[in-house]
Amino acid sequence: MRAWTLPAAGIALLVWGEWLNRRWSRTLVTADRGGSRAVVVLGYRNPSESINLINRWRVRAGLRSVGTGAGSDTVVVFSGGPVGGGTAEARLMAEYARSALHFEGHILIEDQSRTTWENITNVVPLLEDAQRIAITSQPAHALKARAYLRRQRPDLADRLVRADDYRLGEWTLLKPLLAAYGLWTLRGLTGAERRQ
Repeated sequence: MRAWTLPAAGIALLVWGEWLNRRWSRTLVTADRGGSRAVVVLGYRNPSESINLINRWRVRAGLRSVGTGAGSDTVVVFSGGPVGGGTAEARLMAEYARSALHFEGHILIEDQSRTTWENITNVVPLLEDAQRIAITSQPAHALKARAYLRRQRPDLADRLVRADDYRLGEWTLLKPLLAAYGLWTLRGLTGAERRQ
């Protein structure tokens, strides 16, 4: 085995993870032409009363997705019930956004969902008036949620825009694992839902 084989394989794996996560973040979305915006932040199983690392990252990505100069017609919707512990993920994320990140914008909380399908079902009534909808999570999970919105409400799915939940170099070392896990979680989607 040549000395460069292992480093080259590692680099190829990192590039693959970046490429796949970037592709997923840009699938099933339309061009963002402005207008009122709803940013949906999906929770992740939180086993304790304090917010976990993944939910903290999702909140930051969700607030990045609001964009600069967002007006009073922009709302952030935190979605997630008490899946891993006693406190709903949505409530932990909203509290983190307010207290740690000093977010002063409009927040709505959906705190009953236990699955991604339920996340979408339960946030739909909160999205009716938004001209643009961004769903924030890890890219594979956000793609799955966008596909579910297309199944449940195709009229709202036409309003989907890209969230700022993929950045080159962010989580780079974990992206191959996230990509592999994403491929497994997306196996229930049709080919058309996985590509645009």
